[in-house]
Amino acid sequence: MSWQNIYRRYPRSAFNGVADQLPVAQPPMPGGVAGGLDLRVLELLTARLCHELIGPIAAINDGVELLADDPVLARGELDRDFVHDAIALVGDSASRAASRLQFYRFAYGYGHGGSLVGSPPNELAIRFFEGTQITCNYGESIGVLPLDWQRLACNLLLTGAEALSRGGNLIMAAMPDGLDLEATGEFAALSPEASAALSLATPVAALTPRSVQAYFAGLLAEVLGCRLVRTEEFRRLRLTAVARAG
Repeated sequence: MSWQNIYRRYPRSAFNGVADQLPVAQPPMPGGVAGGLDLRVLELLTARLCHELIGPIAAINDGVELLADDPVLARGELDRDFVHDAIALVGDSASRAASRLQFYRFAYGYGHGGSLVGSPPNELAIRFFEGTQITCNYGESIGVLPLDWQRLACNLLLTGAEALSRGGNLIMAAMPDGLDLEATGEFAALSPEASAALSLATPVAALTPRSVQAYFAGLLAEVLGCRLVRTEEFRRLRLTAVARAG
């Protein structure tokens, strides 16, 4: 299936709004798989999202407590260096929390036919990985694709990031009939648990917070009529989403 046919089947939405709801029931997927998300999948995705936000939000709280409890400030004196450091901690943590929320809102919350609010997915992806051990190259060829395909791209980035436990590089690009993600780094490989979930071979009841991301990416690929191909070499993982013919 060419991108021309993909565009006709999945028309592009303008960057003028993002759905704030969780994914809802979709039309039946290829192969007769139901489109609605199982409650357990939603629970695990929510748990994963909360885990991602705990760190920066806790750091914001620490910074505020430092400002509130410092005895120098309590006496009405001002330590400019201390105040500067505390405010920097709060500001950096708030920025990281906001970047993660905005990225996950699109990756998990965007629904087919919805529109986009705020930054486009390529900017969300770049900000999401800023300050981490992973560099992200969200190719220009991805930015012109329909938002449903960019949502799959963002979820593949999250799946690829799990394979880079010691950091590395993620390169996302468009192909004539799908998407291509290359993850390179030391020990770049998906766990057997994640690999099974990505192919939707894992029963929903057996999913965990660590494997649900790959499973959700697999579901999105099914919705778009794709098959996911995984290849691994030394320090290199490649995930390809190829549109099925017809």
